[in-house]
Amino acid sequence: MKHKLSSHRVNAKAMSLNRINLVVLLLLLCLVVSVGVIGAQDNATPQGGADSLDTVAGATPIPLPTQAARSAPVQVISGENARVNLFFANIAQGTVQLAQVAGENVASATTSWLNHLIDFFPVEDEGLFGLLSVGMEQTPRRDYPLVITVVFTDGSRETISTPIEIVLGGFIRQEVLLPPDKAYLLDAETERAELARLESIFVQNSSERMWDDTGFGLPISAALTSPFGAFRVFNSTLNTRHTGWDIRCTIGTPVLASAAGRVVFAGTLPIRGNHVIIDHGLGVYSGYSHFSVVNVTRGQMVTKGQVIGMAGSTGRTSGPHFHWEIAVNGEWIDPVEFLRMWMP
Repeated sequence: MKHKLSSHRVNAKAMSLNRINLVVLLLLLCLVVSVGVIGAQDNATPQGGADSLDTVAGATPIPLPTQAARSAPVQVISGENARVNLFFANIAQGTVQLAQVAGENVASATTSWLNHLIDFFPVEDEGLFGLLSVGMEQTPRRDYPLVITVVFTDGSRETISTPIEIVLGGFIRQEVLLPPDKAYLLDAETERAELARLESIFVQNSSERMWDDTGFGLPISAALTSPFGAFRVFNSTLNTRHTGWDIRCTIGTPVLASAAGRVVFAGTLPIRGNHVIIDHGLGVYSGYSHFSVVNVTRGQMVTKGQVIGMAGSTGRTSGPHFHWEIAVNGEWIDPVEFLRMWMP
């Protein structure tokens, strides 16, 4: 009996030790999981400024964009003496699409699209092309009227019309925490004043097409992170929209002109910091923000790939990176989608 009781006590002791070991193991596993979760939350929680790359939630790099090959028209709308070729089925918020006017003896074509007067531009042996841009806040609808007036060499005119569908842009939401030394940039009036200044530049359309057949390129060939059109909430108080894409880089990284054009702004703005705007003609502008050094001046002509400055951390940002934006016909449009689009 004593032997059995002793054996039972030994077994009970062993079982007790096994239970203790199991509890310790479970505690260790919980600790590991907790550390992993905390680490993941720290990586996802925004700690920087308005345009911080790695600290803005949702700032996941995307593949570098490449220009698509030319495709056949998706829709063809025929008039009596001319036709309109549309290279799209619909237009998403914050993007731009191509329309073409072709026919014998076509001299010019214009349209008043979403209250913007758009002149179609000639391409040798191709007819005329127009850029139809849609703002990122345009209400989605199936039947926006596109009315194109075609003028022929003998002075006669023809009107061709068709409904255009505008669809949602699929924009994300980002919570951003601005550090105390940048808190003065949370003023909504500062934001409005800067946007108004930029918009006053974008309405000054040049009738000359200045980009060449190679189209547009990235200003910095590096990871694209915080996306265009994001709904941003700064310190739970200021609501804004992201007007471009952020590019990961270090201070001093050379910044290249996306395409040939004329510098129409080279100065300092509260939010964009040291900023450059290039007019590429026909209502197309590119903007470059947060420079540490600017190498161009207003009125200067630049070529595609020319170094226009060095990346930095000026303006509303907590660390080195680059903000790149494009406006077409007075509307902010997604620069990445613009680069992906085939351009004549």
